[in-house]
Amino acid sequence: MSAKLDRRHFIAAGTTALAMPFVVRNASAQSTSQGTSQSTSQSTWPARQIRMICSYPAGGQTDLLARAYGEFISKQIGKTVVIENKPGASGAIGTAEVARAEPDGHTILCSISTTYIMNRVVMKNPGYDMDKDLTLVSVIPGAGLLLVANPKTGVKTLEDFVAFARKSGKVNFGTYSAGSAPHMTINELNKQYGLNIEPIHYRGEAPMWTGMLEGTLDVAMGSYTAAQSVLQSQRGTVFAVHSKKVDAIPTIKTLPEQGATSKFFTVSGFTGWAVPKATPQPVVDRLAELCVAANNDPKVKEVLATFVLEPAIGFKETNALYQRELPIWIESAKSLGLEPA
Repeated sequence: MSAKLDRRHFIAAGTTALAMPFVVRNASAQSTSQGTSQSTSQSTWPARQIRMICSYPAGGQTDLLARAYGEFISKQIGKTVVIENKPGASGAIGTAEVARAEPDGHTILCSISTTYIMNRVVMKNPGYDMDKDLTLVSVIPGAGLLLVANPKTGVKTLEDFVAFARKSGKVNFGTYSAGSAPHMTINELNKQYGLNIEPIHYRGEAPMWTGMLEGTLDVAMGSYTAAQSVLQSQRGTVFAVHSKKVDAIPTIKTLPEQGATSKFFTVSGFTGWAVPKATPQPVVDRLAELCVAANNDPKVKEVLATFVLEPAIGFKETNALYQRELPIWIESAKSLGLEPA
């Protein structure tokens, strides 16, 4: 049940070229009116070990991705990449630390779209301004989240779910946190189909899927990997995926394929890397190149397959995805009516 890792074109630079340090020109020669010029100052990156701050706890998906990609980068540049877990406040603690760091490419953030996009909506002061303080380097597009129904509901399609909700009057719909993608999903479905489902928010996926196993929930929404305990015990039926199909269950249609029309069902979210805003562009480009090249590494492939994820994408593709999805996430988040904390 591994993801197809060849659907994107991998950019694999030669090992020798990747392993060599490179020169970043910090100041180009400037000609004076007399035709003279200033000398170009130069610095070599990396000059020392790199800190990769993971803004979520050790052992989770974000951490495992940070470690796999960090190990590959370390081998290529000949410097240690130290993973530091700085969790808390939906990733804001670690992110604020990176935002304040020296913009020289030696401090990197690994976090998720909640941190990069959502915190500006749900927090009064997250401690950083994503668009002013940080630059996205490379991201791994998110996998399609599953909508899973308790078999007793008889729900096997989105149409079944809407009919069940209208008939029963009350649906116990589980999410892994308030303000999450599942929370926004049920809000968008409520609006389109005239439903009035109040979601039940858990503190993470594990307790949510336990609620499904125990029969507390009618429906829950989360990742393919975390849902395995429910699916393998046949205590849940996948009736839709959020925005993109999951390779391991290719026959399950997305919400848009089943008639859902919200723009939110076109976004995927992501896990990715960022650096302080003033980091020289050549360093940003090199880091992005390394992240993309890591897609061919066996350990990286294993982690991607475990979480049914696509490979990391380059700098331009990353920022195009960010700019495309940002307004949709913000609009959907604001429609929840949550008061910033």
